[in-house]
Amino acid sequence: MESTSYWQDVMAADYAVPHDRALTDLTEELVRGLASTNPQIRDALAYPTLATWLERGVYDDLLPGFGDGLCAGLNYGLGEDGTDTVFRRSFTALTLAEVIHRDNAEFLVHDEVVMRWGDRLATWLLRERDLRGYVADCGWAHAVAHGADAIGALARSRHCDAGVLRALLDVLADRIVKDTQYRWVHEEHDRVAHAVMTILHRNMLTSDELERWLKPVAATAAQQPMMHETLPEWPTPNVFNARGVLHVLLSQLAIGVKGFPIPGDDDLFGRPIEARADLLLMVTEAVRASQPYIYRPAPSSS
Repeated sequence: MESTSYWQDVMAADYAVPHDRALTDLTEELVRGLASTNPQIRDALAYPTLATWLERGVYDDLLPGFGDGLCAGLNYGLGEDGTDTVFRRSFTALTLAEVIHRDNAEFLVHDEVVMRWGDRLATWLLRERDLRGYVADCGWAHAVAHGADAIGALARSRHCDAGVLRALLDVLADRIVKDTQYRWVHEEHDRVAHAVMTILHRNMLTSDELERWLKPVAATAAQQPMMHETLPEWPTPNVFNARGVLHVLLSQLAIGVKGFPIPGDDDLFGRPIEARADLLLMVTEAVRASQPYIYRPAPSSS
């Protein structure tokens, strides 16, 4: 961004859209700002301005094209690890979540457009290699957290039927168990579990489907080192990540979560999850199996 003082003045004016420049030019500069390695530009100026303008309807007539244009940023440097390109990919996903939230609120986009965005998000999230959370001097990269937020926004969409929700759960499971060098230590567990909870609150999936989804996560979490093995670290990052998601998911199921309702259902997060009892049992057993040397075995049913 050429002038931070310009955008600070916009923020000081309660994010009023300036009239001295074309909206296209303003938007292009803001989108470029999503890739900045300076958190004062990326986190404090570019993203909140775009998010506010989206929420206020500035892009309502342009939303399909705006979302499509954002999706290009998901491929920027994809496959790289430890480079600065992660900021554009990650903050593109976070901004795309705001685009989907706007459609969820106002019914502005056809289903095939939203599903196209969902395909791009899922492809990016599964292929993303740079899973750093906080980066010294550059601030938040947070690809997993932002990707989970975007999946959660998509899961609230009126365009999502049971098949799409199953696919979104599978994307989250694949991301959880995927081999990586990164341990999730910046609340990624919480954000991924919250995306799962969003899907559960739609009450479109059966207990059997949810049990099938849980199996690979539980199997990864249950891995144990052989006594004779010499390992550089334990648990390995993917085991650590799977265990963390299970623990948080168990807490969120037990306590409940806050979230955004879907259109036409203002009490989405006030309704109970219909399969909650089955899920609590399944997740509890998965947590027990992940660390049997800590947790008591399940009580006998006899």
